[in-house]
Formats: sequence, structure tokens, C-alpha cells
Amino acid sequence: MTTHNDTADILPGLKELWAETLGSPEVVVAVLDGPADLSHPCFAGAALRSFSAEDSSAAGGGTAAQHGTHVASIIFGQQQSEVKGIAPKCRGLLVPVFADEPNGGLTPCSQIDLARAITQAVEAGAHIINISGGQLAPSGEADRLLMNAIRLCQERDVLLVAAAGNDGCDCLHVPAALKSVLAVGAMDSNGQPVAISNWGKAYQSQGILAPGENILGALPGGGTVRRSGTSFAAPIVTGIAALLLSLLRQQGRQASPHAVREVLLQNVLPCNLLQGTEQQRCLMGRLNVSGSYSSLTKSAQGGSVMSENEVMVTPSACGCGGAKEEVIELEENVQPSMAAFAKTAAAPISASSVRPSEGCPSCPGGAQLVFALGQLDIDYGSEARKDAINQETSMYRNRVDGEKYKDIASEEKKFLLAYLDEAPWAAQSLVWTLNLDATPIYAIVPQGPYAAEIYKRLVEFLHESVARLKKTREGMKIEPGVERISVPGYIGGTIRLMSGHTVPVIVPDIRQMYSWTISALTDKVMDELVMPVLTIPDNATGRPDKEQIRESIKNYLYRVYYEYRNLGMTSQERALNFSATKMVNLVQAFLYNLEEAEEGSPQKVLKRVLDQITVKKSPVCRPGSDCQDVELSFFDPENAQRACLVATFTVDVSEVLPVEIGHVRTWLRRCN
Repeated sequence: MTTHNDTADILPGLKELWAETLGSPEVVVAVLDGPADLSHPCFAGAALRSFSAEDSSAAGGGTAAQHGTHVASIIFGQQQSEVKGIAPKCRGLLVPVFADEPNGGLTPCSQIDLARAITQAVEAGAHIINISGGQLAPSGEADRLLMNAIRLCQERDVLLVAAAGNDGCDCLHVPAALKSVLAVGAMDSNGQPVAISNWGKAYQSQGILAPGENILGALPGGGTVRRSGTSFAAPIVTGIAALLLSLLRQQGRQASPHAVREVLLQNVLPCNLLQGTEQQRCLMGRLNVSGSYSSLTKSAQGGSVMSENEVMVTPSACGCGGAKEEVIELEENVQPSMAAFAKTAAAPISASSVRPSEGCPSCPGGAQLVFALGQLDIDYGSEARKDAINQETSMYRNRVDGEKYKDIASEEKKFLLAYLDEAPWAAQSLVWTLNLDATPIYAIVPQGPYAAEIYKRLVEFLHESVARLKKTREGMKIEPGVERISVPGYIGGTIRLMSGHTVPVIVPDIRQMYSWTISALTDKVMDELVMPVLTIPDNATGRPDKEQIRESIKNYLYRVYYEYRNLGMTSQERALNFSATKMVNLVQAFLYNLEEAEEGSPQKVLKRVLDQITVKKSPVCRPGSDCQDVELSFFDPENAQRACLVATFTVDVSEVLPVEIGHVRTWLRRCN
């Protein structure tokens, strides 16, 4: 086994690059991993900020903390310490996505959790994001929310570097396999691909190999350790990308992180393959620090400036002799790319504690605003609390009002609702969750003087959301409850669910908390917004086709809920979600689309149908506000040569409660 004193020994060209820069505080690198022990001596003097609600200096010694501390030290370890990080002068954002279990094991995160963390890092100003983990995905496809987060990185020009995974097969991990991500496999000191490093098809066009065997890193509590795997190759590439970006910034040159990605990919070196080794195991090739640095230097001498426009665009570690990673079997979980970490005890996490949030510096007032849509559900936080509440509800089993509760399909919900109706103060003992497709994305925790009123509304929403039995001619059938609720507010800490997963807490604002079904909302919109403004006589030949308008509105709602579903965190997401609850301007956009059925006919119909929904920052906004334009594009399915109708309205999302401003603007343009 070959060992080295520091990373420079296994990266030719790194010392020369260090002579130019050790990183710039203008370059922000986010590490999405386990919690890091920032009290380790290697971090003394590093500009690091942790998004953990817990004291990072008191990180435990479990698997997640070991992994997170090791990965962070590879990038940010200070030069005077025993772990010399690659980019020690860059600023760091540490966003924990893996957690230590009380027994020292590791709790992986879901793709939704990862999407949230990526979004949080982007909103906090990250230029490069390191993810030393992933989920095995044979198709290379990901949850739509994770795809949204990757797309956000592209739009904001944020480079995402991810580990290729340690399954040792022609297979893929997400997010490494997703387009625009820089995938990193592991090689040994001889430039040979490590046996456990993955080599899926997507990596052949967006993956490089970097040192990933016996990589020195920090150990929680002090000391160092060497580990192997793609988890520890990824931060090496992240660090080099950060140095190159820092060098360009220090030279006063404008360059995008994605342009640096292209430089790294275009300057790879061939592998030193042993006879019989498949070429695809090398991905695109080996990391070439000297070549990438020279490419940038030549670009500077030639006067060429790289820009964003030029870019066409489970921790992964093994702790011993090539053993594959230990897989924790949880569906749709992103795990560190690692294996064989020691399972040391970690402090248990309270199942119900709500912790203060460190906030988001890019958000008004320092709080991360949210406007989320989803389904309401409940969680108990712990088995003990569930047992206690079940004991309380059991006494209502013989006292339930038959008329009021008899049609509730779920026996558990029937007795729980009876209990909450007679003991409304018990609502605060439950963990109220907001779900997307049965996956909790937030916990809702009312605070302040109107907390009791908000809990009351949550109980009402729960009544409306439960499935009910309905008698029909064919017999009894189950009728679903309300399909969505809206929850505006701000992030106020985290809370742990019975599953062991930790989700952010929304401190809600009651003023725009609504519940609805699509049919009921559409009927309300038609009655209150559409019918009063239709001035064309309601007769057989002169009325607008109201059913077309109704179906168009329903189509918009379905697309927001499913095609454009999101976490409601970014400005664009909050504006889009708000548009699906406050529909004055939305309805006007559809009414502008009314035309004569035929030339000279008094009949009005929707000749065009909704094509694209986009949200982008408004070029015109009030001082101190955050304005987003919601743009709807309509095309004629019967005439592809016809111009598209574009309707745009503006939403101000600078406060907890968004507000529509101005009127709908319409114009025609060539369809894409």
C-alpha cells in the first residue's frame, strides 16, 4: 500500500498551481455531506460556515461525521496543518445531508432532501458544489425535484461535482449521471482506475478520474485517517476547479464555473491501463492539473476570455482494500460513496426538537422564505409519542359521533380527528407535515400569538384531506379529500420524523394558508373571476366557450402540481406556486386568448392552447423588492405557422406573502 504526505504528492502540477493561488475568498465552495468537526486543527483559520442547526464543533464520531469531516478537510484543510487542503483560502458552506444514527451508523438522504440542499447552497451564493455521494440509478434518471435543482445550477452558473459511485460496475449514480454535472471516478497512485469505481455510459462524456486511494483526511476529534473511494476523489476535483476559478478571478478575468468544467474535461490525460482493462473504466480520462492550468494561461495570453455562453452545455468511499461500500437499503436515498466505516456511537437526536435556523444571507431579513404546495399529513416523531397519542384516542372509540365521522375511510384518522375536535390543544403534540407524493418535505410548526388559530386551521385541513366513503349505485367507493394546501412562511429549524429523516420546519403565516381540490378551485375561479368579466351575451351563438376556459385553468393547475412541482424555496418557485392560488392575473391571461371561432362569428373560443410556463426575474421592479415574471406561452395546434401568444404577469416575492403587481401584458412572437 502506497501512502503520501499530502495531496500534492499525487497530483502533478498542484504545487505549481499553489504558487499562483491557494484559493480566493470570492469563490464559495459548498460541501453537501455529513456534519464536519470544525474544531479539528486543520480547519483553524478556514472561512467556513455550517448550515447545521447543531454546534459543528461538537460533531460526533459516527459514520456521517467521519465522512463529512474527511471530505471537507480535503478541500479546506489549512496549509500549516497535517491535512493540506487543495483550496484552503476559498470560502466554504457546509450543508449536512447525511446524519449519524445513535448507533454510529449513517442515515442517507432522499433525492428531495438533496434537491433542497442544492437549492439552499445556490441561494447562499455557492459557485461550486461538492456531493461525495449518490443513489444507484440504472436509468440515470432522477426525481423531478432533483432535476429542478440541477437546472437551477445551470441557470445560476453553479458547477456541481459528484462522485461516480463505488459499485465497481458499468452503472450510474445520481446526481453524477445527470447532464451538466461533473462526475468523478477514483484511480490509484499509478493512474489505474480503482476496481470499485463505476464507469457508466453517461460518465464517458462528463466524467474524469482523480486520486481516490488512501487519501489523507481529518478525523473527528483530532488526528488523521486515510480512506479510499470516489467520495474522496470528488473533493480533489472540486478543489482544483476552485483554484482555477480563483486564479481567473484574481487576474480580473470573467469566467464561469461551467467553463472551468469544460477546461478540466478537455485536458484529461489517458489512463495507464493494464492489459485486459476496459477503456471505458477511464471515463474521459485522468485529471490533468498542469494541462488545465496551461490551457487557462494560453487563453489569457491569447486574449480569449471564457464565459458562460461558451459552455455547451451515497458518500463514495471505501475504507479498506477495495471492499465495496456498505449499502443501507432505503428506497430513493442518496448515500455517501463509502464503505467499511467504523460504527462508533453518536449522540441521539431528539425526535421532536425544533432548532433555530442559521438563515439565508441572500434572503430578505436573513430568513429563508417558503411558499410551498403539497398534501397535509401527520407524523408522531417517535414511537413513544405515537403510543401516548393512541392511548388518548382510544378512549374516543366508543364516543365518536356516528354522523360526523362515519364516512371517514381511515379508522386511525377517524379517532384522531374525534380526539382533536374535543381536545384541540393536543394538535401541538403532533408533527404536521407537508408532503409531495407521500414524501414529507417540510414540517409545519405554528409559532407566535396566532399559533392556536393556525393549529385550528391545520385540523380543519386534516378533516378535508382524509378520504371518505361515498355511497353510489354500484356500492360504496372511496372519495379522496382535498388535493393541495398552500403554506407560506419561513424556515425555522429542523425536526426529526419517526422514519429518522430530518426535514426543515416551516413557521407558517395563516393569511395565505388555503386548501382545495382542482375541481372546487376551478369552479370558484369561474364563478368569481371569469363570469363577472364576460360581457358577451350568454346565448347559443355569442357566448365564449366556458368549458374551454375551465379546462385550460385545470390544465395549468395540474402542470404546476405535477410537471413543475417544486419545494417553494427559490423566488421563481414561490412566484409559480403563488400563481396557482391567487389567480386573478392568470385568468386574465386565458381571457386574452379568446378569439372568434370563425371569421365574423360571434362565438368566442380558445384558439391556442397552453404550451410553456416559465418564471424569470422581472426587468422592472420596485426598489428593494424581488419581482418575478410568470410567462405563459400559447400555441395553435392546428396551425404551426401561426405566432404564439405570450401573456406575462408579475409577482413580488420579497415578503412572506407574495403579491401580484401590475396587469397582464400580452404580445405575439414566433413559436419555438
